[in-house]
Amino acid sequence: MTQTRAYNPNYEAPRASGLPDPATDPQFYDGVPSRRLIAWVLDVAIITALWLVFGILTLGLGWLLLPFWLVVSFLYRTFTISGRSATWGMRMMGIEFRDGFGQRFGFGQALVHTGLYALSLSFMFTQVVSIFLMGGTARGQALHDIPLGSTAINSPD
Repeated sequence: MTQTRAYNPNYEAPRASGLPDPATDPQFYDGVPSRRLIAWVLDVAIITALWLVFGILTLGLGWLLLPFWLVVSFLYRTFTISGRSATWGMRMMGIEFRDGFGQRFGFGQALVHTGLYALSLSFMFTQVVSIFLMGGTARGQALHDIPLGSTAINSPD
């Protein structure tokens, strides 16, 4: 026996995501891609400053370890994102990450997100794709956001 439903124009499908809907809550996404870029530049400056301080503290030996900049970057991103779901640059720009349920990131999510971000930095193609996705998708998600269902939004605080 097949059951049919009457058409109801007021029916709203259950939300597939806990994230704000860009159509009904555009204030959460207004200006995020450009501020995300500025936050990225600020974060690179902060990471470089941390790396320089490390080099000074090691009497210059730390500067011989250029790959250590990548370690500092990974740790910085993981710990700042797990703290308040945003890096210091993102906080300065008033944006933060939210997971697919609309919640702030925990440590595990921050670790996975940072790992995917680091992987995407390894290839120029993935960076270009991320830029186009951030500018062309309704939620402004980068390539490394999509597998997690996460995105950056304007901080509601």
